Amino acid sequence: MSEDQKKLQDSGPEHEKKPVRRSRSREAAAARRAEKERASSEPAAGAPAGEQGKSDSGFPKKPAGGSREKSRTAWLPALAGFVGVLLCAGIAFYVYAAQAYKTVFFPNTVINGADVSDRTVDEVKAAFSAGADRYRLTVVARDGSGEEITGQDIGLHTVFDGGLEKILEAQNPYRWVFHLRTPRVYQIGTMLKWDEEALAREVNGLECMDESAMVRPRDAYLSDYIEGRGYEVVPEEEGTALKAEAVQTAASAAVRSLDPEISLEELGCYEKPSVRSDDPGLAAERDARNRYVNVTVTYTFGDRTEVLNGSRTHEWLTGTGTDIALDEAQIAEYVSELAKTYNTAYKPRAFKTSYGPTVNVSGSYGWRINQKEEAAQLKGILEAGESVTREPVYSQTAAAHGDADYGNTYAEVNLTAQHLLFYKDGNKILESDFVSGNVSRGHTTPAGLYSLTYKQRDAVLKGEGYASPVKYWMPFNGGIGFHDASWRSSFGGSIYKTGGSHGCVNMPYAAAKELYENVYAGMPVICYNLPGTESKAPTKASGKPPAGGQATQPTKPAAPGGQTAQPNVPATQPNVPATQPNVQPTQPNVQPPAGGQEAQPGDQATQPGGQEAQPGGQPPQPEPTQASGTPGGQEITPVENGTTAAGGGGSGGGYGPAFGSAQSTEGGGPGVS
Repeated sequence: MSEDQKKLQDSGPEHEKKPVRRSRSREAAAARRAEKERASSEPAAGAPAGEQGKSDSGFPKKPAGGSREKSRTAWLPALAGFVGVLLCAGIAFYVYAAQAYKTVFFPNTVINGADVSDRTVDEVKAAFSAGADRYRLTVVARDGSGEEITGQDIGLHTVFDGGLEKILEAQNPYRWVFHLRTPRVYQIGTMLKWDEEALAREVNGLECMDESAMVRPRDAYLSDYIEGRGYEVVPEEEGTALKAEAVQTAASAAVRSLDPEISLEELGCYEKPSVRSDDPGLAAERDARNRYVNVTVTYTFGDRTEVLNGSRTHEWLTGTGTDIALDEAQIAEYVSELAKTYNTAYKPRAFKTSYGPTVNVSGSYGWRINQKEEAAQLKGILEAGESVTREPVYSQTAAAHGDADYGNTYAEVNLTAQHLLFYKDGNKILESDFVSGNVSRGHTTPAGLYSLTYKQRDAVLKGEGYASPVKYWMPFNGGIGFHDASWRSSFGGSIYKTGGSHGCVNMPYAAAKELYENVYAGMPVICYNLPGTESKAPTKASGKPPAGGQATQPTKPAAPGGQTAQPNVPATQPNVPATQPNVQPTQPNVQPPAGGQEAQPGDQATQPGGQEAQPGGQPPQPEPTQASGTPGGQEITPVENGTTAAGGGGSGGGYGPAFGSAQSTEGGGPGVS
């Protein structure tokens, strides 16, 4: 306790009553705090001796708070002193460090590519000199191989012209702290010297610079069509071709900074492809082409299929970039191939007759693809980019696919036996003898495979000078068809050879009626010749309705509707003189048009043989063929059986040469039985 404190304590209560003079100084405040502490520590008046300063429990009393207040403020002067010391030390260190940078380079100083931080000029010179003496430059190629060029090879040495000293003199030592983060880069051109020509020779002599061994870069490109995958982008090839000037520049820069190694790849010394695999144009063309070739079109032909996919359609693509189109000519060619393969019209196929033997038949009946329409639809499918399974567009259909496309409902006409059989759903429901075209007059009914054109009641068959009404008319080969013949009472046998029709199949009334009730437009009619099935004995049957009465005479009867039959119908062969004794068929071998093209309307295969007249009021009137009463009295020479002609395909059936028109007529009348 200080002397002042003792004095204050000895003064006792009287001292407490003295007024305290306030002072604004720090010392006055400290004195007041000390006085309060003494007051709190003095015993109360009247307290027994020995008990002063003790609590009720007998332990010394703890000061009421004066020591705590003192501990809170006692460190402040010490802290202030410490900070002052640090500040002074820092200033002293900064000044000391600044003095050093009068002789060494600032931090982050780079000269000619070398870090010279905190080095003297002499140290930098020594380092460059030592580096030049032992310098080796390794040139690393793309494949990782390296080749060396030494300083001695290029005459490398140091030359100092005071440039280092100038850099050092320009430094402000007291700004060294500002260079701790900001680098300063300098280039002195005269510090290192070498022979540029020697360096060029060394560079050109590197193995990687041998042009004969260099591989030029190749641009990325679009592949040819890949089966099952379409088109793909083939990546570029970098190659190994170097740019000589770039290599020389890189080597000079490395020597200047004494770099021990350079990577020709990293420095961009190689020639580069101009088109890379990420080129958007390549990707766009790839996608445009794949849109077409990834489409699959599956054609169905019964139990057979034909699959069209990219292996064929990639050949149809034209154009570049995204401007890709389809070659319509090649599409048409493909559809034509389908027609050649799957069309059955006019193609021979085997038919097993009801008599046992099999014959070949062909004709207008069968499948025919509408090539023009199918080509247009196929193009639309490919452009839509959606795979489909479909049948082609047909201009004509048949009962079934395959060789037996005639199905199991058809009329079987044996021209040799003069006998007809009708099958419905495989069941024979009708048999009948008939009379076909007159062989002796050249009106032989042609063999072949046809389809029923239509059927009509109460038709009138017209020809030159006559008109024959019939109850049931069912044409199947131009003007040739089935019909009843009221003027006949016998059918079959050999009547047709000398007393036959102009080409139609004359039937008894009852048989014609039953056939009419079961046939339909498009139904197959199979006509053939089968030697060995001849029958010389005709059968008796009525060709007129059961009601009886005289058969209608075919000479100029009234046409339906009260119209008078026209006696002078244009001839079937207007360009052939009527007196010509032997008129040949106009088209002896009718086949589908070349190239599988569709026949145009009206291109019905011209069938030799007398064609029946169209009924009155139906399609354009047919023209009559020449018969035995031709002007000049000349006769038509018949052609014996076995003559081949259009529409044939049976086993040897023939017909007269006068049947070259598809618009010939059938006429009843005097002399026609």
